[in-house]
Amino acid sequence: MGIYNGFKWISSADFEPKVHTITLDRKVVNGIHFKGGSILGTARDSLIKNGKIDTEKVNNVKKAMEIMDIGYLVTTGGDDTAFSASIISKEIKNFYVAHVPKTIDNDLPLPGEMPTFGFQTARELGTDLLKNLLEDARTTGRWYFVVAMGRSAGHLALGMGIAAGATLTIIPEQFGHGKTTLKSVCDIIEGSMLKRKLQGMDWGIGVIAEGVAYKFGDFAQLEKVLGRPIPKDPHGHPRLAAVPLGDLLKREIENRCAARDKKITIVTKDIGYELRCADPISFDIEYTRELGYGAVDFLLGDDYKADFKEAGAMISMLEGNLNPIPFHQIMDPDSGKKTIRLVNTYSYNYKVARAFMTLLEPNELNDPTLLSKLSSITKMDENTFKKNCANIPKIEMIFQRKKRRRRGEEKRGRGEKKKGGRKGRGMRRRGEPKWPNQTR
Repeated sequence: MGIYNGFKWISSADFEPKVHTITLDRKVVNGIHFKGGSILGTARDSLIKNGKIDTEKVNNVKKAMEIMDIGYLVTTGGDDTAFSASIISKEIKNFYVAHVPKTIDNDLPLPGEMPTFGFQTARELGTDLLKNLLEDARTTGRWYFVVAMGRSAGHLALGMGIAAGATLTIIPEQFGHGKTTLKSVCDIIEGSMLKRKLQGMDWGIGVIAEGVAYKFGDFAQLEKVLGRPIPKDPHGHPRLAAVPLGDLLKREIENRCAARDKKITIVTKDIGYELRCADPISFDIEYTRELGYGAVDFLLGDDYKADFKEAGAMISMLEGNLNPIPFHQIMDPDSGKKTIRLVNTYSYNYKVARAFMTLLEPNELNDPTLLSKLSSITKMDENTFKKNCANIPKIEMIFQRKKRRRRGEEKRGRGEKKKGGRKGRGMRRRGEPKWPNQTR
């Protein structure tokens, strides 16, 4: 049985089984694995109201399940849908729920760096679009500022940027847990543009994750800058699509260029919605079948205990095996919501990504020759230019600190190996699941 539009109808008193459901027989599902989108549709309806569980909606879901005599529910979606699924699992007794992670944001905490389904397809199409824009930038001698979807994490922006060879990619994670400013982000972009010009290329693409806007601090202040309110979705998140991040960056860079009589053409573009319903690549075709089969296997099979099933789980694959993750193990203890998987800026993957970007690092300003050339382009004296660039985030220091820390660990570890080696208490073999699948 398929239910239309997520929790929209089953959490409503207006739910009608004959209208809001469809029997998923072979004729209906034949060939849908080749297609994007969803034959059931989607919705953003939440089971949360004013920061608390909406008991009326939860009770409506319970009534709907009882009317249809359904004891098992499989949900698909991102962090908000996963949170709603965990609520149902907790609030309705003797009812089993499995959640299949689906979001192009890739921000659900799956083990083994496994992506959420849909991410690789979105990245593939996004990369093709960026390649076309990069060629257009080269041909016309202009810059593109591309804002990529990704409310909480920069996986999509970085994934597209790496594959397409974007000039630079800016993600919220590179600013750590702190805040940043529009000026600081523009400092990074301008530094890249200046260094690019010294390389003989006065054109390029800057990819910016939309979640960078969250790093600007209080949204009330951002609304003041925009001169209008920013709408929110049913889950209470500001609609970042309503924040013209690309235009804000463009305006600031254009003003800086105008101050030194520099003419520049900047085109802004948002990429996100056009990636969500693309026909899946082979990876996602196979992956979704494994996840769907795994969800049913978890709910109806004999490999998992009844109390584990009743607690509910998010379905994942790890090293080719089914690995259900209990809802309570992926909850953030502070917010009570699902933990968000962020881009790991300590990883080697991010180090490589940074290495292939054109970025002006603060330590490069100690090179007298480079400093002289850069200050000449901006029509500033060297001291003024160096002062203006003093606040460019020192992202490369992350790797240096991590490297020193690792060296320290190695030094302390010599001669201190626990009895039993890698099998010591609290140790985990390489490749073992982060979360046990709790099989019988």
